[in-house]
Amino acid sequence: MAAGPAPTAGPGNAQFLSKVVLSVSCNNLLDMDVFSKSDPLCVIHMTSSESQWYEVGRTERINNTLDPKFSKTFEIDYFFEVVQKIRFSVYDIDNATYDLEDDDFLGSLECTVGQIVSSRKLTRPLLRRDRKPAGKGTITIVAEEKTDNRVVNFEMAARKLDKKDFFGLSDPFLEIYKQTDTDWQLAHRTEVVMNNLSPTWKPFMVPLQSLCGGDIERRIKVCACFMAPPPPPPFQAEFECINSKKKQKKKGYKNSGVIIIKKCEIVRQYTFLDYIMGGCQLNFTVTIDFTGSNGDPRTPQSLHFIDPQGYNEYLAAIWAVGSVIQDYDSDKMFPAFGFGAQVPPSWQVSHEFPINFNPANPFCAGIEGVVSAYQQCLPQVKLYGPTSFSPIINHVACFAKQAMQQNTASQYFVLLIITDGVITDMDQTRSAIVNASRLPMSIIIIGVGGADFSAMEFLDGDDGMLRSTTGEAAMRDIVQFVPFRQFQRAGTAALAQSVLAELPDQVASFFHAFKLKPPTEPSPP
Repeated sequence: MAAGPAPTAGPGNAQFLSKVVLSVSCNNLLDMDVFSKSDPLCVIHMTSSESQWYEVGRTERINNTLDPKFSKTFEIDYFFEVVQKIRFSVYDIDNATYDLEDDDFLGSLECTVGQIVSSRKLTRPLLRRDRKPAGKGTITIVAEEKTDNRVVNFEMAARKLDKKDFFGLSDPFLEIYKQTDTDWQLAHRTEVVMNNLSPTWKPFMVPLQSLCGGDIERRIKVCACFMAPPPPPPFQAEFECINSKKKQKKKGYKNSGVIIIKKCEIVRQYTFLDYIMGGCQLNFTVTIDFTGSNGDPRTPQSLHFIDPQGYNEYLAAIWAVGSVIQDYDSDKMFPAFGFGAQVPPSWQVSHEFPINFNPANPFCAGIEGVVSAYQQCLPQVKLYGPTSFSPIINHVACFAKQAMQQNTASQYFVLLIITDGVITDMDQTRSAIVNASRLPMSIIIIGVGGADFSAMEFLDGDDGMLRSTTGEAAMRDIVQFVPFRQFQRAGTAALAQSVLAELPDQVASFFHAFKLKPPTEPSPP
């Protein structure tokens, strides 16, 4: 999906939002009291969209313990596509004042919300204010998603409905309404079954919150024909379809047909956080364009030129996307490749070479390792061409295909391609994307420089589903393209927010389609 620039880099523009509840406990804290043990309290801070720290809240104080388990929890908004910094500071409280300046500081933990939810239970040593170990004490943060992700699966049919059309049979559809305090609110409308008085509608799914606010005792209304409470799962039943006006006018009126509920089953639909907290890893691969159109890296006009501040658009894009994704990969080892360059020692053009020049181990340690490998690679290759995407897409797709054999939602692959120009292997790339759309894989393309990126927009599925040259349609839209120039004012955080906003839904919808569960089953709601 194509994305435009966000006006700010803050969570206010994020698309994926969920509520997360955090609980805090500590072990083996420093004992700052002479005649008793410490009386600990934990205060939580987060950064705003302006990168300013603000206080989220405080736990209760627990007297005389070095191993507190705080009962107060904290509900926060979780945004996948934003790096949300969070800090937990532990104090020994010795007085009744709100100010903490006169209390003993026992240590703190600064991390990201992404690190907490990806591990589900994060335990780290407490640090001093100078970021060195406090000497003693650990803190444990446990995250739980606060979301009712139950859905109701329906299979419905009807029999002998009233004939409404003059020249043919009726064209029936169903509308299901949720009861509110004052009215009925439409929750779902089925497709129309043409010319049929005994139709069977396609199976459909309605979120339980949309159907009855999570209350399975609340009544629902179907097509304004009958009223019934949501039945317990699984369920099969028949209800008379009553036309109230017809019943009043027609003596001996029985019904206007029968509505058949063939299936009504409440099930849990796993969310993105269910998959992440259940052990799914996001595997991040970086691919960099080393074609000649970038210009000589030694000259300031080149897109690969690194200025005295250590900046170019390639590095900015790597940092922006990688800083978010890295929290969801436990080992933080990221393969990084280049394409379009002549590579030593043979000086043959390669469209899939590891930028650390180690084909047996193309992994870099963290985003810092990717940046370092890129900087060291630049002077060792000769920029050439052409611009070919299909080799690296097929490369990552091979690993995604292997992951499907595990029969659980254990891995999802994210390929970042940073490029400056027009693609030359369009037909092969279209086929590669169509094939990859059936695998646990998404592709992010960031265009740097001022080139014409209309071909990239074509690969994005905004104007209809992408098809291969043989006419085969992609199963889903997995390509997200943005030109870097649209974010030069908004900043790199806004860039990351834009290109990653749809990824949670892409991950969850893929695993739903293949009925894959998280490696570790989350606790029931």
